[in-house]
Amino acid sequence: MADLGLLDQLRREPDVEAPDLVAVDATDRLLLDEAAGLLTTAGPGAVVVVDDSYGALTLGAVTAGARDVRVHQDLLVGELALARNAGRTGLTGTYRSLPLGPRLADGARVVLAKAPKSLDALRELTEVVAASAARDVTLLVGGRVKHMTHAMNDVLGSGFTDVHATLARQKSRVLVARGPRPGVPSSFPRRQEHPDLGLTVCAHGAAFAGTRVDAGTRALLAALAEGAPDARTALDLGCGTGVLATALALARPGLTVLAGDQSAAAVASAEATAAANGVGDRVRVTRDDAASTVADASVDLVVCNPPFHLGAAVVTGAADRLFAAAGRVLRPGGQLWCVYNNRLPHRAALRRLVGPTRVAASGRRFTVTISTRR
Repeated sequence: MADLGLLDQLRREPDVEAPDLVAVDATDRLLLDEAAGLLTTAGPGAVVVVDDSYGALTLGAVTAGARDVRVHQDLLVGELALARNAGRTGLTGTYRSLPLGPRLADGARVVLAKAPKSLDALRELTEVVAASAARDVTLLVGGRVKHMTHAMNDVLGSGFTDVHATLARQKSRVLVARGPRPGVPSSFPRRQEHPDLGLTVCAHGAAFAGTRVDAGTRALLAALAEGAPDARTALDLGCGTGVLATALALARPGLTVLAGDQSAAAVASAEATAAANGVGDRVRVTRDDAASTVADASVDLVVCNPPFHLGAAVVTGAADRLFAAAGRVLRPGGQLWCVYNNRLPHRAALRRLVGPTRVAASGRRFTVTISTRR
């Protein structure tokens, strides 16, 4: 069992901290309890953790006896929180961060994972583990009961012969998969042609929207066609699968295009999308948080389709961080072209954080705005 005193020391920082937000949840504790016997006998380097929110699974596994734990976290904020919590608890150097791929799961005997939001993300995890882990591997996927479906069992069943669920505890449950099927192929990144846009879109499992091009992005692309013609450097802020960055590179051969996202799946997808469209050498993709690797006042044009699908209160705060980042990296006179759902009150924030803002296009669902850096 994980050291409860250690778990009590963990924090969410650099993510938002608040009294009602926790660094360790019931799913973390249930996963660690279900895996307790396996962790002590797995051997060095044989334990893998996927999408640890803030470090509870990784550091809990270490205190339970795991050594040289391999870790993949899609979100950069999770990696940073794990590193800080490891330092806080004296466990720096007890784990390695790796991309989602064969090296992550090679020879693994125990894999602990937080249930991803999409079935495609779970399918990619299933394929990776089934193809490269040890034959006696146990994959444990934990989540809140209300977010778990029978379709998740089916996805796990495509890679494993034995899939069952544990009893629920504190509204959490764990799916247990054993017996990896031989010859499970990799189906990621997936590709889809969009002839109407002249684009091929590639996506890994955890990338938002997959290989689709969402309606907001389409609205922004249509409005941007004649926009900011004198820009020399552009940034796709929160780039997702890289559709905007790739479209800009294709339409403007003289433009230097940057793209950034805190999701590892998004970064890998954007790189694949740019390469599939022949502009891989002209689109530089970086995993960062709100353009943290981009210099102040260094960009002429920022394009952004901020997240707005999780509810207005949460999304407004997330979008505001991106708007503030755009205001920081834009040169004076540079422009932020942004698209958002009509119901979201972003114009005031855009004026405050970037500069004068006007509407470039407006439809039934989406508004496209142009904000000019003061």
